[in-house]
Amino acid sequence: MKRALVLAGGGVAGIAWELGVLRGMDDVDPALLISLRSADVVIGTSAGSAVAAQITTGMPIEDLYSAQLSEHSSELEVELNLEELMARFVRATTGATGPEDIRRRIGALALETPTVSESIRRAAITARLPEESWPPSTLLLTAVDAETGQPTVFTKDSGVDLVDAVAASCAVPGIWPPVTINGHRYIDGGVRSSTNADLAAGCERVLVITPSQENAPQPWGNLENEIVQLSPADVRVVYASAWSMPMKSQRLPSARIRSHHRRAVRRHVRAARSVEPRWMLSAPSGADVACAGPIIRHGDSAAAAERQSGGGLRGAK
Repeated sequence: MKRALVLAGGGVAGIAWELGVLRGMDDVDPALLISLRSADVVIGTSAGSAVAAQITTGMPIEDLYSAQLSEHSSELEVELNLEELMARFVRATTGATGPEDIRRRIGALALETPTVSESIRRAAITARLPEESWPPSTLLLTAVDAETGQPTVFTKDSGVDLVDAVAASCAVPGIWPPVTINGHRYIDGGVRSSTNADLAAGCERVLVITPSQENAPQPWGNLENEIVQLSPADVRVVYASAWSMPMKSQRLPSARIRSHHRRAVRRHVRAARSVEPRWMLSAPSGADVACAGPIIRHGDSAAAAERQSGGGLRGAK
């Protein structure tokens, strides 16, 4: 049974939120987290690339989570007018002939935008990672060629430093500098899709963790379409709720949300165990950070477990 874990983009708060979800899982079912960290394929996009690179190391999740609670951070502060940036994206992509042309135009915008230097940004990315070498497992980190608009997937076999791959995947256009790798400039993999879940093709079980609400706009890519492409895989998605996902810059609240749901997590995991006691993968329930409902790896009890868990975790065949 080949399994994939997909970690989506969502800014620095997305990193904290995803680590909070994973830490919540570890609170109530340590075996669950071990299973997730040992997934056959781990796919990371933007913020998710940083989390993916972190959890595929041997560092305890508690340490990774605690770093999010620290008052000291190596993250760079940037003044962002989101409305203005969105308006720039709209102007840049008006008249585009297709997805690749959209990505190429967004790449051109990124290339012309003044930002901090690549070296300064790289130092901040390095500080996020407990290790700078690729893990032996299959880790896929997404990016987009800023000049051609072509999507790129970096792996341990790409001949690219892990830090550079994460930096490229996190290079939000108009905010951070495109990353130079082997003579090419790369931008955020989220410009293709915030999840890139279709890269899990060939896996029978897929868990997507995304710090976005279920009905949130998807400017680039479409998770529902990606799930269809994964058929007949059993795909489950952990979404954020409106109140559980603070503003993108609020790293500490995003991580601390997890602690408010510990009792709920225990209740939902107990419900999952009561339904499928054999070999199960139970995620925290619903859209509320650490409450994601059950993911059953064997047996036909997923629907019943989801009903008992109170819903929130969305499944698709």
